[in-house]
Amino acid sequence: MLRKLIRHPTTQLVFARVLSLYLAFCYRTARWSLAGHANLAPFAEQGAPVIVAFWHERLPMMPMLWTVAHRLFPGAKDWQPHVLVSRHRDGRFIGEVVSRFRLVMVHGSTSRGGAAGVRAMLRVLRGGSPVAITPDGPRGPRRVAAEGVAQLAALADVPVLPTAAAASRHRLLPSWDRMVLPLPFARAVLVCGAPVRVARDDALAALPEIEAALNAACDTADAWVADPSAVETRRV
Repeated sequence: MLRKLIRHPTTQLVFARVLSLYLAFCYRTARWSLAGHANLAPFAEQGAPVIVAFWHERLPMMPMLWTVAHRLFPGAKDWQPHVLVSRHRDGRFIGEVVSRFRLVMVHGSTSRGGAAGVRAMLRVLRGGSPVAITPDGPRGPRRVAAEGVAQLAALADVPVLPTAAAASRHRLLPSWDRMVLPLPFARAVLVCGAPVRVARDDALAALPEIEAALNAACDTADAWVADPSAVETRRV
């Protein structure tokens, strides 16, 4: 009975609303910094298409990246992010949460027969908007990038921008991805790594580089939390 109640669509909507309000509170009370300003600037300043990628575990903190982009770059005011979310129940729940942060939801997948998701994202990129993808979502394996992110980058001829976030106050959830849930009143950082270019004629060869770049972004974010002086950042 309890399991049915938890999985009921109305209950899921309520949970999503509560979680989105909680995250908004965490965002407002955190002291944010940005590492990799120069990597984000060319896309945000010009409102250019790019694939913003991050591991599923950092998802609760990543909507703040768009707030920071709009705050720092006047040209980014119309830079409308589109987020690919799975049609799976978990994906729909996440979509309900992040949609409250002015992100446009596109339902689909970049793995397991996700051709429709790739086509939808391709249309978005060709229209000039950025897209956000968790290459290992929605159900893993953890930190293993699905082929779709490289294929999409190759087809659209846009780079993959590896990103991550971390907070000094957080909880690790007992989920498959060890999701990082921020706590209020934290020091927090957003990291943008160097863009990864994907060859059109050999897209899958870029997957190891994409995975390494995403891991490096996480390592940089975690290093900043441990010692802010170890990473060059700017307050935002």
